[in-house]
Amino acid sequence: MTTSWLVTGAGGMLGRDLVRVLRDYPSVTFTALDRAGLDITDPDAVARAVAGHDVVINAAAWTDVDGAEVAEAAATEVNGLAVAHLARACAAARARLLHVSTDYVFAGDADAPYQEDAPTAPINAYGRGKLVGELAVRHALPDTGYVVRTAWLYGEHGRNFVTTMLRLAADRDTVEVVDDQRGQPTWSYSLARQLVELGGTALRGAAPAGVYHGTSSGETTWFGLARAVFAGAGLDPQRVRPTTSDAFARPAPRPSYSVLGHDRWTIAGLAPMAPWAESLIQALDRPALASLRPTANRS
Repeated sequence: MTTSWLVTGAGGMLGRDLVRVLRDYPSVTFTALDRAGLDITDPDAVARAVAGHDVVINAAAWTDVDGAEVAEAAATEVNGLAVAHLARACAAARARLLHVSTDYVFAGDADAPYQEDAPTAPINAYGRGKLVGELAVRHALPDTGYVVRTAWLYGEHGRNFVTTMLRLAADRDTVEVVDDQRGQPTWSYSLARQLVELGGTALRGAAPAGVYHGTSSGETTWFGLARAVFAGAGLDPQRVRPTTSDAFARPAPRPSYSVLGHDRWTIAGLAPMAPWAESLIQALDRPALASLRPTANRS
């Protein structure tokens, strides 16, 4: 049976990977809408776009974490209120909604992985806005809404930590990276595959609605990730030096601990995502990232 899917935010890093993954499913037809194709803050446009689809994956978001600190209302309109429009439209169309959220809904002061039902307590405007979106999905779609929290996302499309490290490796002898924030580097392509698997499982009635954590297995620091990027690109990882968050003061406070637990995948009959180091090696071989590798170590 053919099913119809809608991807919002299809022009972004994750959205483009979702399109790539969905093309491999012959039983799926899909509509991919970028920001120009759909303004998710327009409830009428959202209702028209959602109608006729079985699954909606919302990858549209305000992603400027620091910018949200000075424009919280605007960020929340996209990350929170617009998600309510999507949730209501999905309820009317009887569609499953998979909404991508963030580790920033947590305070980041834990010392063990946050489980899916752990209390939320965002410490910045971005996290507060994303929590509004989560609550909207859970309120409007208690049986057909899925919140998938991710973190430390990187990929081939757009700027992200991995592409930044590769570019800095070509320009600098050494790079200083913070070593006091822990998390789970997550390849956007791996997340896209996990989301599509979850959507298909949801359509079969085998995945309970609610919160899932879409991050890679394992954990490291930004410093650890940077060294792994250098090593994976054939560069000397000793060129990466550790520092603290105090050396890189930013408008929005960052959680110091963003490690998420993955227990609910088992309930859905799905395996958690692969270890972050394994995925990183695969990602670095992709053409767009491989093209950024410096040709030689700087001395």
